[in-house]
Amino acid sequence: MRALTWHGKHDVRVDTVPDLQIVNPRDAIIEVTATAICGSDLHLFDAVIPGLQQGDILGHEFMGRVVETGPASTLQKGQRVVVPFTISCGSCFFCKASLYSACDNSNPVETQEASELLYGHPVSGLFGYSHMTGGYPGGQAQYVRVPFSDVGPIVIPEGVPDDQVLFLSDILPTGWMAAENCDITPGDTVAIWGAGPVGLFAAQAALLMGAWQVIVIDHHPHRLALARSLGAQVIDYRQTQVLDALMQMTGGLGPDAVIDAVGMESHGFSPDNLLDAAKQTVGIGADRAHALRMALMAVRKGGRVSIPGVYGGMADKFPLGALMEKGLQIRSGQTHVQRYGQQLLDLIMEDEIDTTFLISHRLSLEDAPKGYRNFRDNQNDWTKVVLTP
Repeated sequence: MRALTWHGKHDVRVDTVPDLQIVNPRDAIIEVTATAICGSDLHLFDAVIPGLQQGDILGHEFMGRVVETGPASTLQKGQRVVVPFTISCGSCFFCKASLYSACDNSNPVETQEASELLYGHPVSGLFGYSHMTGGYPGGQAQYVRVPFSDVGPIVIPEGVPDDQVLFLSDILPTGWMAAENCDITPGDTVAIWGAGPVGLFAAQAALLMGAWQVIVIDHHPHRLALARSLGAQVIDYRQTQVLDALMQMTGGLGPDAVIDAVGMESHGFSPDNLLDAAKQTVGIGADRAHALRMALMAVRKGGRVSIPGVYGGMADKFPLGALMEKGLQIRSGQTHVQRYGQQLLDLIMEDEIDTTFLISHRLSLEDAPKGYRNFRDNQNDWTKVVLTP
C-alpha cells in the first residue's frame, strides 16, 4: 500500500509499504477515504517531537470504510467510520472515567519507558505520532489498522460527505474540549491564542457554549477573517499590544478564560520567543511557550486557563508567580475524543456546527509532501489540507 512516511526533519515521502493485517481480535482494517494534515503533524515535520524513526507512517486525522475485522470487533465490513486519534482500551481505570486519552493499556510496554521518564507516567497510544506513543502506523495512508476498534470509532450514516465529519477524528473535539475546559458561563469573555484549526473550532464552541465575547489572537489576515466570520473579535498581535488591548476590551479585568491553541512552536519576534527558537533549533529546549506565557499574564485573577496546544518537553521563563498569585485554574491534555464523538456528530447533523469552512486545499495522498510544506510555510492561505488516498 502507499503511505506517507517520515525520513527526517522536513523530509516526508509517499512510499510503498507492507500491507496491514489483523493482529489482535479487537482490530479492524480501514480503507482510508479522507485524511488531513494537523498542526500537530508539523511538530513531527519540524522534528521537535522525540521518538520518530525513519519510515514511520504519519497522520492521525482520518476516516474510511471498514474492510476487515477481528473476531472481537464490533464494527462491520462496509461501515463508514471516523477514527479517534487517541487509542483507548475502554476498560482501564482512565477509560472507565472517560479520560480516554490517558488510557493505560494502549501504549505497549516496550514503548512506555521514554514517556514515563519524561512525564512521570507513560502516555497512551496515538496514531502516527512517534514511538513514545506506541509507534502505531498513522492514517495518511491507503489503509490503517485500528486497535480496540470496539471503542471509539464513530459510525457515519451513508450520504454524509467526508468533509462534514472528518474532523471528528481530532480537531473538532479538541476545540470543543478546549472550550469546555474553560467552564464558560453566560457573560464570559474568552481569549484564544491561535487562529489555526483548533483555535477556530474552540472559538465556535465557546460561542455555542454561551460566551458573551470571544477574542482570537493571531497575525494571519485570512485566519483572522475566518474567526470574524464565526462571530469572534480579533487582535493582530503584530499591530496591537495584546495585553493592553485585552484589558481595554474587558473593562480592565482581563478575560475570564484563556485558551492556548498554539502550543510548542509559537511565532513572533518577542525576546523570549527568539531565545526559545534558538534553543529548540540546537536541541537544548523543546518548547516555545510564548503564547502560554502571554495567556497566563492576560487572564483575570481567579480565571481559567485551557491548554489544548501540544507541548512535548520543558519550558523556562514560566510565569509561575502569576499563576499562583492570581489563583488560576489550569486544565490541559490530549483530547478525550471518544467522549465527544456522538454529541458532536449530532450537532453537525443538526447544522449547529460547520466544519467545512476550514478546508482550503484538497490533494491526493501522493501530493502530501507538498501539503506539508505549504501548511507549514503558507499558513495564511493553507488553513486545512485534506488528502484523498
